[in-house]
Amino acid sequence: MPTLHDEGYRLQIIKRIRSLRRDSPRRWGRMSTDQMLWHVNGGLSMALGQMDIPPQKTPLPRPVMRLVALSLPWPKGLPTMPMFVASGSYDFESERGRCFQLIEQMRAKPLDEDWPRHPLLGQLSGRDASRLQAKHLDHHLKQFGV
Repeated sequence: MPTLHDEGYRLQIIKRIRSLRRDSPRRWGRMSTDQMLWHVNGGLSMALGQMDIPPQKTPLPRPVMRLVALSLPWPKGLPTMPMFVASGSYDFESERGRCFQLIEQMRAKPLDEDWPRHPLLGQLSGRDASRLQAKHLDHHLKQFGV
């Protein structure tokens, strides 16, 4: 899986986000496009250390969770950490603009620096943090057919 630090892949993700519309139909789940953008922005913010989320309980040991999250395909309808469950509506254009800014902040953070601890997966390398966010964005963009 590529990372958000891989220029070609990052540019593809940005192009897909640009093609997303406020009324893009979802293929699964309950979120609207504005809610999805708010949700992925939360993940990006967390990965950058802009949100302090305490460690969460996991059904499997953290090393196993990390392996599963990074290596296996994600099925539709995975559970979401409660703080990232979108409720209500959000400004679509503001969330999309914020998403672009957060992706750029991810790209600008060197992979060999220390990255914040993930509340479910534990300590991730910069490469794994960038891979996880790339995978998360890809998963939700597919949810809306882009």
